[in-house]
Amino acid sequence: MSTAVTNSVSSLAQSLGEIPPESVVFGRSDAMQALRSRLDKVAGANVPVLIHGESGTGKDIIARLVHGLSPWKSGPFVKVNCPAIPGTLLESELFGYERGAFTGAYGSKPGRVEMAHRGTLFLDEISELDMSLQSKLLQLLQDGQFCRIGAQADKKVEVRIVCATNRKLEEEIENGTFRQDLYYRINVVNLYMPPLRERRGDIEGLAAYFLEHYNRKYNCKARPLSPELMEVLQKYHWPGNIRELENLVKRYVILGTEDVISNDLQPSDADLLAQEINYDGPISLKKLTRQATRALERKIILRVLHNHHWNRKQAAKTLNISYRALLYKIRDAGLPPNRARRPPEPVAKSQVAAD
Repeated sequence: MSTAVTNSVSSLAQSLGEIPPESVVFGRSDAMQALRSRLDKVAGANVPVLIHGESGTGKDIIARLVHGLSPWKSGPFVKVNCPAIPGTLLESELFGYERGAFTGAYGSKPGRVEMAHRGTLFLDEISELDMSLQSKLLQLLQDGQFCRIGAQADKKVEVRIVCATNRKLEEEIENGTFRQDLYYRINVVNLYMPPLRERRGDIEGLAAYFLEHYNRKYNCKARPLSPELMEVLQKYHWPGNIRELENLVKRYVILGTEDVISNDLQPSDADLLAQEINYDGPISLKKLTRQATRALERKIILRVLHNHHWNRKQAAKTLNISYRALLYKIRDAGLPPNRARRPPEPVAKSQVAAD
């Protein structure tokens, strides 16, 4: 990484206390190295930037780096979380209002756009903006002007716009929920944040950083993650991306045992079955549903038998089926007829019965 980017990460980390070191932010995956190179080139240009990627991938951090590398880094960085503010209030939050503009407006108030003057305005999840606000934002991008609610004259600001989304805006345009002209305005430069499953080589470094961070924050002494758990982390599909990894490590630090997170990372029977499907060929939904049902039934029976110390009569009563029906299901699921004759089988182990 260039000296400029490295220095920016360090200075922002000191001033905001929210950005990990450069080696943690970008890791060593090819996708993140490409992002790092692109960021260094575009951050200093006075053009809008669109950051896209799944939730939890770290788009907020990249937006702060764009600000930290820009000529306006000494100005404010103002974030607007669009989904967190109700649509009826978002316009006044963004553009402000004048006294008497509506009931309860006892004085004038500047909006986030004015607060970001000569700095950066970060619109997180911009796809949540309704069409009327998209029109006002388009005006701001075109001529740097906007109008407070209840005002008669426009105001002019100098502001760098950075947007983020976890949706495909092209599809939102086709659905009629996002303006095409606004999309072209905010998508002058786009930065792609890859999901964690596409940068598995960075998982170990991220986990180590979160471990050290939360050990220090909570005054704990949680030990480094075991190689066995790290192997599980590498195989996990990470639907919540880096945010999910951070929360898991935080939980481990607080509770002090790997068991609190290892069970959550085991793939479900449905996940395993879905991974085995050849989606390029014909799919029998009826057959797959039958397989998934049998796998779930097997897991339930095994757990009930385990809870009753393999007493099949008690298990049949708990399951509200006949003793003969339970014996048939045990045989059909490939379970041992008598627990004492077989070594214990892990209850959490996912197995999909062959059809």
